[in-house]
Amino acid sequence: MSDMEQAIKKLIELREKALLGGGRERIEKLRKNGYLTCDERIALIMDPGTFVEFHTFAGPQPAEFGADPPYIPRDGVITGIGQVNGRNVGAYAHDKTVQGGSLGNVQAVKITNIIKTCCELKIPLVALQDSVGARIQEGNKNVGFDSIFYALTQASGVIPLISVILGTCAGGIAYSSALMDFIIMVKEKSQLFITGPNVIKVVTNEDVSIEDLGGSKIHSEKSGVCDIVAIDEKDAIHLTKELLAFLPSSYQGPTPRRETGDDAERQDEMLLSIIPSNTKKLYDMKKILKCILDNGNFFEIKGRYAKNILTGFGRMDGWTAGIIANQPSHLAGTIDVDASDKGSRFVRFCDAFNIPILTFVDVPGYLPGVDQEYRGIIRHGAKMLFAYAEATVPKITVICRKNYGGGKQAMCSKPMGTDLVLAWPIAELAVMGAEGAVNVICREEIEASQDPESTRQRLIEQYNRIFDGPYESARKMYVDDIIDPRETRPRIIKALRILKDKKVQRMEKKHANMPV
Repeated sequence: MSDMEQAIKKLIELREKALLGGGRERIEKLRKNGYLTCDERIALIMDPGTFVEFHTFAGPQPAEFGADPPYIPRDGVITGIGQVNGRNVGAYAHDKTVQGGSLGNVQAVKITNIIKTCCELKIPLVALQDSVGARIQEGNKNVGFDSIFYALTQASGVIPLISVILGTCAGGIAYSSALMDFIIMVKEKSQLFITGPNVIKVVTNEDVSIEDLGGSKIHSEKSGVCDIVAIDEKDAIHLTKELLAFLPSSYQGPTPRRETGDDAERQDEMLLSIIPSNTKKLYDMKKILKCILDNGNFFEIKGRYAKNILTGFGRMDGWTAGIIANQPSHLAGTIDVDASDKGSRFVRFCDAFNIPILTFVDVPGYLPGVDQEYRGIIRHGAKMLFAYAEATVPKITVICRKNYGGGKQAMCSKPMGTDLVLAWPIAELAVMGAEGAVNVICREEIEASQDPESTRQRLIEQYNRIFDGPYESARKMYVDDIIDPRETRPRIIKALRILKDKKVQRMEKKHANMPV
């Protein structure tokens, strides 16, 4: 056998070793428990034959404590670049069969390199996360997560960053995911936490299961960490691809356009009957979005969290648009602490990547209450004001029904920098509703009258005559136009065409100090 043949034989052996990761037994155990291998995950997300792997033969460092690990090529993570639906995308995928997918210095270098490369190429990055966290055996030599946190922070706002949690992930994986733009989890198959149940039991004496501590239900409904919940791994990959289709490759890239076949001039009669005549009755704002967006397709983000506000992506004449809308069917569409966090973060993402923002308004105001004040509604509520005022992308606001109190500013009013404010004929714009306003302004007059209830009703009617409807606001140019609801879709599309080249110069500064 020649030297070249021997060298090729060794190359083939090492490639096979890399594919086997921690060995056939661990791979079979993984599959038996219902999980895919890292190679299978990469194959699912990338177009066939397009993936180019980097640093295949990188290996682990010697242990600082315990026995040195065996040399396994890749060191528990695949990194590389391929194509997703014909577009270049970077990816890394942990291999749970190699030391639990734990992160040592070599693995960290591979990950930071792919992050930096994606930034240089201006392409999105998808992290297929399945790791127990830091590799303890490397001790103080292991500074891997530090470099990943730094790299992700530098990449934020440069390229879209998506973290897909596909197993039980702990410690630094949780923080690295939180530094990304979107987190996708799998129902009952993925968990995310800083410290596991065993540590919590020792430190706080609390008993909690892995699922109750960091499962998709907890993070999608309570903590707000998770943006999208998938039913299985294949669905998670499918949703990742669908999300990527809405996003530009970088802050410099064009907003994607997909031919939807939906008529830009389409008008929908359903818009006349969705909102109840009784202003106290609830309805589902998603029905309005379905009538206006291309083919009724609304790709919701954080759909299970802070349900009183809707955030997500849709298309208008094929172009991506970011959607924010009050949801009257939950907490009457009021804005609370969680809704403020959800809405403001979404606005900032859209602004970072030049995605126009459409805001649909039916808001009674901020949610009042002792609990909200104690939780910091002042600080959190200010995030919405800050995010909208700072955003320079095209902004269009549609007032569907109520537009009261501080909610007016929080949902992007004209003075807050929106480019176009449209109102439906039934829209109500005021500092507060008639009943509340009269009770505050006319309390003494009502109490002094011989018939308090009759006086209250007379004053409410008087207040409504002055402020009811959108026409007073239109007269004062707070509203740009009052439209037939059926005209909403074509009017938005025409405005977006006009605003597509919008450029705004801001005051020179290092950066603003957003309330957090």
